Amino acid sequence: MIETVLHPRIIENKDWATALFVLSFAIIAITKSVFENRFGEFANLIFSNKYIKIYRDSSHLMSSFTVALFFVQIISFAFFILIALSQFGYASKTDWILYIQIVTFLIFFILSKYLIEKIIATSFNIEEFMEQFNLQKVTYRTYIGLLILPINIILFYYDTISRNFPLAIIATILIANVLTYLISIKNYQNIIFGKLFYFILYLCAFEIAPYYFMYYWFTKGVA
Repeated sequence: MIETVLHPRIIENKDWATALFVLSFAIIAITKSVFENRFGEFANLIFSNKYIKIYRDSSHLMSSFTVALFFVQIISFAFFILIALSQFGYASKTDWILYIQIVTFLIFFILSKYLIEKIIATSFNIEEFMEQFNLQKVTYRTYIGLLILPINIILFYYDTISRNFPLAIIATILIANVLTYLISIKNYQNIIFGKLFYFILYLCAFEIAPYYFMYYWFTKGVA
């Protein structure tokens, strides 16, 4: 007599992810409707820097447009980090608890970094420059976040994607970030050269060191 052993079928819950993807596109649609002209200039950022020239004032850093797309950016990058961890066997891409932890960490990291930068900028009397510099970085980072949002959907719902694909996306993001810094430095070169010492100090302390320590902590933590 052949004994039949039944194994329970584990169904991964992806409803929470679907809800977040829908929410992200809803925020984008509402933002596009409310700020139609601005969103149009923002969408062409990859082809033209007209948006940067028009909305370069530091007051736009806390505008409704920037804040709304900031949340979409956080959702998008958090998904990409979770999916990347899943691809390399460190997590499950349906782990919503880990996703919340990643979102919390990203928000805490970005906001605390911004507040510390603001304090240092005020101390060095370069507050206006740093606000404009941060606005430009946020703009490009948000643009990258929106671009990888549909890629996240593909990576999340399809399990047959090659591991090299997330690596290619990571490399593209890193290159895009480097180009963003070069563009920012070029746009503000006159101000930067006038306060070169403070800018180098800022670059090393707040743009290089945090990411180095994050990389060191992650590689040692998963070793």
